[in-house]
Amino acid sequence: MGPMYPSEAVKPMREELTAVGFEELMTPEEVDRAVRPSKGTTLCFINSVCGCAAGSARPGVGLALQHKVIPDRLVTVFAGMEREAVERVRQLHASAAPPSSPSIALFKDGEIVRVVERHEIEGRGPQEIAQLLAKIFDQHCARPGPSIPPEQFAKLAHVKMCGSSIPRLA
Repeated sequence: MGPMYPSEAVKPMREELTAVGFEELMTPEEVDRAVRPSKGTTLCFINSVCGCAAGSARPGVGLALQHKVIPDRLVTVFAGMEREAVERVRQLHASAAPPSSPSIALFKDGEIVRVVERHEIEGRGPQEIAQLLAKIFDQHCARPGPSIPPEQFAKLAHVKMCGSSIPRLA
C-alpha cells in the first residue's frame, strides 16, 4: 500500500508536528518499538490532510504540549501515507476506539489509556482540544512541559490547507 498523496503536499503538515517535538514513525516495526514495551507515556497522533486536522487537531496538540505536564514520548503517523504504520497504531488501540483520522492516542506503559477520536475533534477549536488534552495529561503524565520553549512555540505558523487533490466545484 503506497502513499495516497504526494510527499511534498503533506510535508508542511508533518513539520507542524515535528516542530513541537513529535517523532515520525514510518513502519509497523517503528510503531511497536515506540509504543509496546515502553515505560511511561507515549502520545501518538494520527495525522491527516483533512480540515479538522489543520484547523483544530494539529494546532490543539501543539498548544497542549505547552502545558506544565506532557507525555514522555511524542510520535506520529500519517493517514494515507504510512498506511501500514497507521494500521498498526489502530490495532494497538482497537479495544478503546474505532479507526479515525485524525485521532490522538495516549499509551501508558505500552497500554492504551485514552483515544481522542475524530468526532471529539470536529467542530472544536484548538483551545478546546488543548484543554481536553491537558486534562488527560494531568491524569496520566509526569514529564514537565512544555515540549518546546514558549518563545519558539509563538513563532510557529499552522498549516491551514487541505491536502486533497480533488478539485473544488465552482
